[in-house]
Amino acid sequence: MMTFPKRYLIVILTFISTSVCYIERVGFSIAYTIAADAARVNQSTKGTILATFYCGYACSQVPGGWAAQRIGGRKVLLISFVLWSLTCALVPLDPNQVTVLVIARLLVGVAQGFIFPSIHTVLAQWVPPHERSRSVSLTMSGMYLGAAAGMLFLPSLVKYRGPQSVFLAEAALGAMWCMLWFNYASDPPWSEHPKATAAGFGESLLPVKGNQKVKVENGGISARTTNIPWKKIVLSLPVWAIVVNNFTFHYGLYVLMNWLPTYFEKGLQLSLQEMGSSKMMPYFNMFIFSNIGGVVADHLITKRILSVTGVRKLLNTVGFLVASLALIALPIFRTSIGAVFCSSVALGFLALGRAGFAVNHMDIAPRYAGIVMGVSNTAGTFAGIIGVHLTGCLLETAKTSDSDLSSPESWRLVFYIPGYLCIFSSVVFLLFSTGERIFD
Repeated sequence: MMTFPKRYLIVILTFISTSVCYIERVGFSIAYTIAADAARVNQSTKGTILATFYCGYACSQVPGGWAAQRIGGRKVLLISFVLWSLTCALVPLDPNQVTVLVIARLLVGVAQGFIFPSIHTVLAQWVPPHERSRSVSLTMSGMYLGAAAGMLFLPSLVKYRGPQSVFLAEAALGAMWCMLWFNYASDPPWSEHPKATAAGFGESLLPVKGNQKVKVENGGISARTTNIPWKKIVLSLPVWAIVVNNFTFHYGLYVLMNWLPTYFEKGLQLSLQEMGSSKMMPYFNMFIFSNIGGVVADHLITKRILSVTGVRKLLNTVGFLVASLALIALPIFRTSIGAVFCSSVALGFLALGRAGFAVNHMDIAPRYAGIVMGVSNTAGTFAGIIGVHLTGCLLETAKTSDSDLSSPESWRLVFYIPGYLCIFSSVVFLLFSTGERIFD
């Protein structure tokens, strides 16, 4: 009888984890925006609160990669989920209690900052090279499906149950995922897979005490002492190519995720409740294109149509350049159909680009995938801090300069900045990235 490979279950569970995380992020944006508008909170203060999450998130990216490397991604992932779920369950959503909200969002940000480095460590241990693109793409596409589900269902939940109900629903989802992970996740049973190294499994190391790591060699397990090559990581141009593109990807994603509700409500004078399912299309498009990118990448690599380097550069370039055109065109269209179409194309092709830069961690440094992911995701998190807060300042400046938020001029710079960043980042990736392993 054919058995279901355990690594598939691990990928599915990590996919669900990213979905739940992004339901939380979109949920806070929706609930807080509605509550803050009702309390007449200005746009600059809204931008500060929305960006606070990313401050905590930035602080824990590299520590998250280190902890996952030393303790094990499976354990760190569970702990981080427990922490942010408890915070959501216990904190009241009151826009006038700015200090409480800042502390709460910092805590949630710190807790969630451990999640993605842990996931990359887990996937590097479980997934062989020929399945990496589609496995990482599927896992990360959970972010977009979660965002789409949040945009579809949470505005109605806020309408009928109030903003606080969003926090409670998110905490419940987090608790349910924790039970699934605790019951079904495990570390790879290397000793039961004598051909693990040949299949590509043995490139990531299991955590043990001290500086020792467990490595699969000749069908068994051996221990050796090694140090994380921090200097080589920091000075590596291929790593910086990933960092730059991670920054741009998350700048565009976080700006749209946090400010699209305001753009629909204030910029286009549309009600989120009345938009129906159309408001979820940008994120659903990301889900579709992320998985298309993963399948296409693995097909091109497996069939030897292109080298790993060629595949990463091709998908990254196509994704980012098309996204840049859509972002620059976004403020031109003044209807709900036009805005949804442009934002869907922008986010969809950004997700396609993830089959380029976002999988590249495992190509160049499979043994230190969590560490490199932590470094690059720190840059992506700073993009959230800068982009979300800067957008609030730009919109507040537009209001004070007698320009109404319903005018396209108020939003042009908001979308032009990530559009031009996409062009710059695609050039950097073309010049400096590689699909070859550069860290032993």
